[in-house]
Amino acid sequence: MSAPHPSATDPDTELPDPGAADADASIEPADTQERSSGGDDLLVREGDVAGDYLERLLDILDVDGDIDLDVEGDRASVAIVGGQLDDLIGGDGAVLEALQELTRLAVAQSTGVRSRLMLDIGGYRAKRRADLTSLAADTAGRVAQSGQPERMAPMNPFERKVVHDVVAGVAGVHSESEGEEPNRRVVVLPDR
Repeated sequence: MSAPHPSATDPDTELPDPGAADADASIEPADTQERSSGGDDLLVREGDVAGDYLERLLDILDVDGDIDLDVEGDRASVAIVGGQLDDLIGGDGAVLEALQELTRLAVAQSTGVRSRLMLDIGGYRAKRRADLTSLAADTAGRVAQSGQPERMAPMNPFERKVVHDVVAGVAGVHSESEGEEPNRRVVVLPDR
């Protein structure tokens, strides 16, 4: 027979909070956490929290998939790979964007730090990055030759950043964003 639970024998005994270890980590201000760990430990922790959150989500949805965790530059990167994942991506990546925001909220709740975590599902972002890189290079080339600005289709922040990064590497052109979400777009302009 096992020993009785402490609260069963002593009503004044306070039970430990199962989330206390996680809660203690979020007490420090974010800049102290990053400074004391060099940032990498916090990013690894973000990835771990995100991975756990997404594993539970996949279980609830009864979707097969593996979670890959990584740190890319200054952000945690999480990918769900394998299985039938199209429903988790949605049209134009809309469901993926929503899942990324929910995952970032779960990470922020656990760590106490706003997360910039990047989520990819089924290689969607990697393929989209390759497509946008090509499109941005072609657009920048046309603008450099013609001297006429070009407005691109509306894009989400991830997509706009990819385009801005590509255009920044092309001589004679630069890019700006214009408009309001969800119709915010990149405009590629000739240098003056």
